[in-house]
Amino acid sequence: MSRYITAYYLDEEDLLKGIGQMKAKGLEIMDVLTPFPVHGVDKALNIRRSRLTRVAFIGGAVGAIIGFGFQAWVFTVDYPLNIGGKPFFAVPSFMPVAFELTVLFSAFAMVIAFFVSNKLGPGAKTIIHDERITDDRFLVVVKVDDSRSEENIKEIELALAEAGAEGITLKA
Repeated sequence: MSRYITAYYLDEEDLLKGIGQMKAKGLEIMDVLTPFPVHGVDKALNIRRSRLTRVAFIGGAVGAIIGFGFQAWVFTVDYPLNIGGKPFFAVPSFMPVAFELTVLFSAFAMVIAFFVSNKLGPGAKTIIHDERITDDRFLVVVKVDDSRSEENIKEIELALAEAGAEGITLKA
């Protein structure tokens, strides 16, 4: 990110109206930061549905296969024990461990995918646009091309002000 403009709203309804007005004027919105989930922002910004559910399913399937397969191998091939006449391949007794590994692998897969997709982890650079975004402000980050002149930047700031934004700041 080289240059961008931040502007904040105090109400989520004003935020949604402002996003619509900015999109109509052709401004490129890079990000919207809110203190709580705002319904409709994803549609307004054309954000596609998260693929985290697929990652969770794949992680859970791998965990279930590993849990079930390991128990099946141990109790039928590696160390078969005849306990009270129970068959070696007793599927119902494998279910609790398979379920627990499903949940474990699914959780690990989601956490790892979250960190990778959001570029978090050791050495991640944190950008704090405004100190009060987590309290009571709805912040919009608008992209400014490096080739734009100061007149164009003033036009963007005016368009943001017309959309009801407050605290408009150019950042580099």
